[in-house]
Amino acid sequence: MKHREQWKPGKFVYRRGRLAASRDTTEVSVVSRLVTDLIADRYHASLGKYASGRLLDLGCGKVPLYGAYKSLVTDNTCVDWGNSIHDNPFLDQQCDLTQPLPFSDGEYNTVILSDVLEHIPEPGHLMGEIARVLASGGTLIMNVPFMYWLHEEPYDYHRYTSFALRRLAESAGLEVKELEPIGGALCVFTDIYAKNIIRLPLIGRALAVLAQWSTGKVIRTWYGRKLFNATAKKFPLGYFMVAVKH
Repeated sequence: MKHREQWKPGKFVYRRGRLAASRDTTEVSVVSRLVTDLIADRYHASLGKYASGRLLDLGCGKVPLYGAYKSLVTDNTCVDWGNSIHDNPFLDQQCDLTQPLPFSDGEYNTVILSDVLEHIPEPGHLMGEIARVLASGGTLIMNVPFMYWLHEEPYDYHRYTSFALRRLAESAGLEVKELEPIGGALCVFTDIYAKNIIRLPLIGRALAVLAQWSTGKVIRTWYGRKLFNATAKKFPLGYFMVAVKH
């Protein structure tokens, strides 16, 4: 990673020993705190379990997960494309992810693909390329949105069900180890509510923050977890997947 000495936490930070969404509004908008917290939870639980060796961070942006995986891997390569809205000061390689990746077969032990696949018009090609550059036993760790607003238009092409994600992975020769929904009906409702209520003058921001904070508290209670688990299968905010190449 270029300029790694200049890197500092951005989208994800550690709070009380766990990865979480930054409360810096230049990094995470007020209306995206809940979903970013939920995504952070998944990466916090999975990176220590799966990340190792040489890591390829595809669609890396400002490399928000670097602080979570840097001590787990031997090296990381950061790749993004020229049309991203994000600044890329740590970019090792600029390339179009719809084209063949400029790396050798089996070069990497871990690939990160966070909030990227929905922006790829032909996802099967990219999944095949990820499988190609992964070493035997290498792992893809990724997340995608599902019941979520359009973003980075006009480069927002797809929403994937769990069935589509499994098919994409298995068609590329990867074995799915984990495929779990992120969020449930309450989280979807809260996300939609926050992204719309913030438009209200004077009180909109406060209501958006309160709704997300309240939902975050509720889903950590016994009742909230039951509701979360009961609705996540049918009303996921997104998905988190881990797949391995054998």
